[in-house]
Amino acid sequence: MKGSNGTSLRELPSPGYPIQKAVWKVLAGLLHLGNVHFVDSEDEALPCQVMDDTKVSVRTSALLLQLPEKMLLESMQIRTIKAGRQQQVFQKPCSRAECDTRRDCLAKLIYARLFDWLVSVINSSICADSKSWTAFIGLLDVYGFESFPKNSLEQLCINYANEKLQQHFVAHYLRAQQEEYEVEGLEWSFVNYQDNQTCLDLLEGSPISICSLINEECRLNRPSSAAQLQTRIESTLAGRPCLGHNKLSREPSFVVVHFAGPVRYHTAGLVEKNKDPVPPELTELLQQSQDPLLTMLFPANPEEKTQEELSGQSRAPALTVVSKFKASLEQLLQVLHNTTPHYIRCIKPNSQSQPQSFLQEEVLNQLEACGLVETIHISAAGFPIRVSHQNFMERYKLLRRLRPRTSSGLGGLEPAKESSEQPLCAKEATLQPLLQDILHALPALIQTAATPSDPTKNTQIPLYCGRTKIFMTDSMLELLECGRAQMLEQCARCIQCGWRRHRLQKQEKQRRAAVLIQAAFRSWLTRKHIRRLHIAATIIKHAWHKWRIRMACLASKELDGMEEKPMPQAPSTLRSSMSPAHTRFLGAIIHLWPLGLVLANSADGVRGFQRKLVARACLRLPSDRPSNKVQTPQQDQAGITSIRALPQGSIKFHCRKSPLQYADICPDPSVSSVTGFNQILLESHRPVQV
Repeated sequence: MKGSNGTSLRELPSPGYPIQKAVWKVLAGLLHLGNVHFVDSEDEALPCQVMDDTKVSVRTSALLLQLPEKMLLESMQIRTIKAGRQQQVFQKPCSRAECDTRRDCLAKLIYARLFDWLVSVINSSICADSKSWTAFIGLLDVYGFESFPKNSLEQLCINYANEKLQQHFVAHYLRAQQEEYEVEGLEWSFVNYQDNQTCLDLLEGSPISICSLINEECRLNRPSSAAQLQTRIESTLAGRPCLGHNKLSREPSFVVVHFAGPVRYHTAGLVEKNKDPVPPELTELLQQSQDPLLTMLFPANPEEKTQEELSGQSRAPALTVVSKFKASLEQLLQVLHNTTPHYIRCIKPNSQSQPQSFLQEEVLNQLEACGLVETIHISAAGFPIRVSHQNFMERYKLLRRLRPRTSSGLGGLEPAKESSEQPLCAKEATLQPLLQDILHALPALIQTAATPSDPTKNTQIPLYCGRTKIFMTDSMLELLECGRAQMLEQCARCIQCGWRRHRLQKQEKQRRAAVLIQAAFRSWLTRKHIRRLHIAATIIKHAWHKWRIRMACLASKELDGMEEKPMPQAPSTLRSSMSPAHTRFLGAIIHLWPLGLVLANSADGVRGFQRKLVARACLRLPSDRPSNKVQTPQQDQAGITSIRALPQGSIKFHCRKSPLQYADICPDPSVSSVTGFNQILLESHRPVQV
């Protein structure tokens, strides 16, 4: 009560509702009234007493409602009885259960009057003059289907309302579908579907139903137990398909099979709740309130008579809760029939209102309770898939190139043959060429999906082409999606082949370009190397020519000096006495004597290759290149030639004793010395390799 009223009143602006504090004051008094509890009295002739810890709640509630505290307690503790034609008044103390019932009745009476007044005030403030409008927008918040472990009159009324609204929804849905089919030019009749009229006949049917039996028990005004009510319902309504009984339950109850599922209702307290009597002393008490709001809700009108007075005088049947609820529901359905309803289904993912939590069983129960599952079954009986022409062409335009398969694979490029099996079309439908091509490819699609074991599968195409929409079944949508997937696969394969070919061609071009670049670079490196070699050879050649010229000049100067100093001639007797062999041997000794001097002067520890290097260094010989050989002149004249730079140290010859005469005599240095011999090459003489 606090939450339902608090949410509404908190949104109201204060200037337009000056009595907002009075509303909160009354609601606070009702909350404190609900905290009052009673205990049984020791003497049955005395009324029940209030518990000590709740006396403060009684005092606070009386203060907020501006009622006398004593009268408030007496209205809940003592029951007034009027009997006889003279309407004699008797007072009887109430039991503890009756005190609690009268307390709740007083709170519900105040709350009902306050709620009705609040709705009327809001409607009057937002409603304009009836002459200035012809249409309206109404919001109806309907409680959902309820099924608890213990269900009573409240759940019976709620589920009865849901049955009526479900019937209206199904009728409105079918009527809307039929109108849409007629607009699109379709000729289609719905198959039989599960209707809840049988359940409604059980609940409200005439002449006998569950509601009529409960109302009759209330009108008889006799003591009625829960077991008697159960027996009467089961015996009177036996044979109804929607009525059942739970044999395992020990509590008196009956089962009603609703569209959302079976619900077991307990008969205990069902008749008392249906009566819902308002004691006249409670109304008289509220009329004595000093609160302005309660005075407006419960005016003190002496001409107004209570329900019991009217029923006692005219003997007319009293209005029960079920009768009031049924009349209100009929009025609501009359408004729904005269308007264009739009349904919004609210589904809670979990009952704890926790984020990121989805309970499948609870969601499925809600879907079944609000009738969506039944609606889906009804929709599946016709053409549940409806697509506009434009959307259909945009999505399935690839099917124009569809070809039937000639084998188990995806091959087969033969053109689709014309078939007499074409989709049904409206007479006045004007189809675009693209849409016609797609529709002509459908027989090939069905032929592709058909199996040899089911040859009759493709006898009829489950698709209808309306004036503005395409109607199809789930199976046809699946075939279209499969065909579209095949075409996308073929297109993807073509794109992949083209991309691979492009990639290989690009790689081949890159490889050829790399080869050309490498060849050009190697050619450039080779030309550069050859150019450097030519430059180096030219420089060496110029230096060599310069050196040769310089050496030739030096050699000519040395030769000129030697010509000025004539060599001493050997005795003629000696030359004549030597044989030619001895003469050649002596010439070799004379030519090679500088090498002997060098080797004799080298260190004793030098051996092998180092000895050769020392000899080259001492003689200033060039490298082993054939073009840089040291050329020694060959002299025909007698005597021993000498070099300019003699090795330092003593020179000794280690050789055998020469058989030549005068071999141990050193030549005269002043006469036979030749300076710079190791640097002068005479080209006119044959060179000697050292």
